[in-house]
Amino acid sequence: MSASERRITPADILPNDAFLARRKELRAASIARKKNRRVEVGPYATFYFENYESMWLQVQEMLRIEKGGDEQLQGELEVYNPLIPQGAELIATLMLEIDDPVRRESILRRLAGIEESVTLDLEGSVIAATPTDYEDRTTPDGKTSSVHWVRFRFTQEQIARFKSGEGRVLLAVNHANYGHIAVIPPAVRTELGSDFA
Repeated sequence: MSASERRITPADILPNDAFLARRKELRAASIARKKNRRVEVGPYATFYFENYESMWLQVQEMLRIEKGGDEQLQGELEVYNPLIPQGAELIATLMLEIDDPVRRESILRRLAGIEESVTLDLEGSVIAATPTDYEDRTTPDGKTSSVHWVRFRFTQEQIARFKSGEGRVLLAVNHANYGHIAVIPPAVRTELGSDFA
């Protein structure tokens, strides 16, 4: 199946006992791969770039924990399939990771709309992230969630530039109350390049 058609189907799901027999090995492989799918931007924002494998493992884990069978599976597929990049995009979970609960509450109240302030800069070719099709992650009183999902849609020229390895790719958060930039390291860039068709 090509990267532009990748979806988890019921046929892809292991029975729970088969998953449990391989869980340790599958999780170890996932952790190793995720090291090159993670980018920290500033002190609190971490981007975890998703793919078929990360979403498949998430679905398997949810089924293992909740044991909801076929009915649950359909719901999990509806939630996680939209987070699999489809050939001309990258999709990331943006986590605002703040250990102290009091500090977290204070900071999240100042970061409403943060998911709309993210960009990727390919040496001047800027891609603005768009929030995925989930409900608004900010409460009416202005507190944002600590978890967001963002999508970066690329042109074919931008894909070629990204995959070339030439120049720098910058991941930035340009929020009025949180302005930070990180260079995407070469190993991460190579790994993320595999998400394109």
